[in-house]
Amino acid sequence: MGSLLVVSGPPGAGKSTVAGLVAERLDPSVLVDGDAFFGFLSRGAIPPWLPESQEQNTVVVRAAAAATGTYAAGGFHTVYDGVIGPWFLTDFLAATGLTQLDYVVLLPSPDRCVERVRTRADHAFTDEAATRHMHRQFATAGLDQRHMLVDPPDGPEHVAERIVAAAANGTLTYSLDRAGHRPPHH
Repeated sequence: MGSLLVVSGPPGAGKSTVAGLVAERLDPSVLVDGDAFFGFLSRGAIPPWLPESQEQNTVVVRAAAAATGTYAAGGFHTVYDGVIGPWFLTDFLAATGLTQLDYVVLLPSPDRCVERVRTRADHAFTDEAATRHMHRQFATAGLDQRHMLVDPPDGPEHVAERIVAAAANGTLTYSLDRAGHRPPHH
């Protein structure tokens, strides 16, 4: 059996860079780009940060989770890079078909996220207001602090090492009990 690590956070948090570095440290590994699943939407797609996109986003998240879970169940150490907020985490885990995953949220300052979104190349998303909104959603979600790296000062290589170590010692584990609810944290 492989494993599944979800690297999440708002746009500009450094998810893609860090997720790629984590996947390079695992063998065998798969790196799943969550944005690609939104790219499969053809006509009638709603920007995923708009409130009216909730139903669409649920379908896309479930599809991404099913594919991602298949890799992990197939023996791959799977790293998912995407915006999976705590509000989607239970749904995401259920759709993977797995009983647990590792989950980490990268949360640099809002200004740092906005600057990264503004200056990154090869990415279509550039909306500052949406970036700030999504940052607020993550910052106020009430997520257990063990799953968060708030304004990590280190470079991406060191952040990746910290995540791999935290996953290996069980700090990042998120699981569902039989009733489908989050169990109490230790």
